[in-house]
Amino acid sequence: MSKLAPWLANQLATLVPRAGHAWLLQGASGLGQYELGLALAAAWLCHQPKADGACGECPSCHGIEVRAHADLSVLMPETDMLSLLWPLSEKAQKDIDDKKRKPSKEIRVDAMRDLLGFTQTTGAGARGKVVLIYPAERMNTVTANTLLKTLEEPPGNTRFILASAAAHELLPTVRSRCQVHAMTWPSTEAGLAWLTQQGVPEAQTAVLLRAAGGRPDDALQLHQLGVQAQTWRALPKHLLRGDPGVLADHSPAMVLSSLQKVCHDMQHLACGASPRFFDASDLPSPSSLFALSQWSRDLMDSAKTVDHPYQAGLLLEAWVSRAQRAMTARA
Repeated sequence: MSKLAPWLANQLATLVPRAGHAWLLQGASGLGQYELGLALAAAWLCHQPKADGACGECPSCHGIEVRAHADLSVLMPETDMLSLLWPLSEKAQKDIDDKKRKPSKEIRVDAMRDLLGFTQTTGAGARGKVVLIYPAERMNTVTANTLLKTLEEPPGNTRFILASAAAHELLPTVRSRCQVHAMTWPSTEAGLAWLTQQGVPEAQTAVLLRAAGGRPDDALQLHQLGVQAQTWRALPKHLLRGDPGVLADHSPAMVLSSLQKVCHDMQHLACGASPRFFDASDLPSPSSLFALSQWSRDLMDSAKTVDHPYQAGLLLEAWVSRAQRAMTARA
């Protein structure tokens, strides 16, 4: 298994010896809930576990590495299963391959029913069974209610790990059945050092970490998407000029996220607060707080349909034009 970031390894060492059949790993997005959850599952199933986690060498650890462990069930939206290389059920894979439907962005109730069947069967090993649900907030009400009884009284030696970046969206009845671990924010120094170890040029790390709101995983993703420190710092001034070119190579979801960060920081400046994602010197003088608030609401509305198959070029021009109007408005 891949090596955990130091701040996740420290959390894993505190969780491994603790009892409990259901844990909820909760915190802001980008703090490593999935990585910590999978590492905890590996430790629970490991044939030769160490005090701080799995051995990484036994058949159990190898089974998790190749996504084929008989006593581990991973439940995610199908989009996440595919991106993280977890196999779908035969029926779900066939439906998608036959283009009967697209991969789901929610955890489907059919998948939950399959999971309950998994918990009822005899385990292949002596370490019990583990269920990892991520992101847990993607369970709709029907799916979550289907889980409740099993979550409260798991059959045999089955343990649950729910990992969430929006635990407030979970049913209270789900939360109440779990012990809670609050994800730890890494220090800036630790985040910068880790990014350098991942191959991000040292000249880029500080700007990308700030662009990611202090989340190292998200900063690494920005680097992998081709975001450069100089380009990021210049983004607000390009928007002020109505220039969409700096965002042209990115997906609508990435563009929308970037616009929301600019809007957020300009609102902070307009209120006399410090920006979060940009240095204050990279931002233009604050415009009308009313106009910025309206722009923020427009961006939230756009987020509801960002995955629709719009014409990307026209959508980008419309978003940038809207940004320019908000950023140049005066009270």
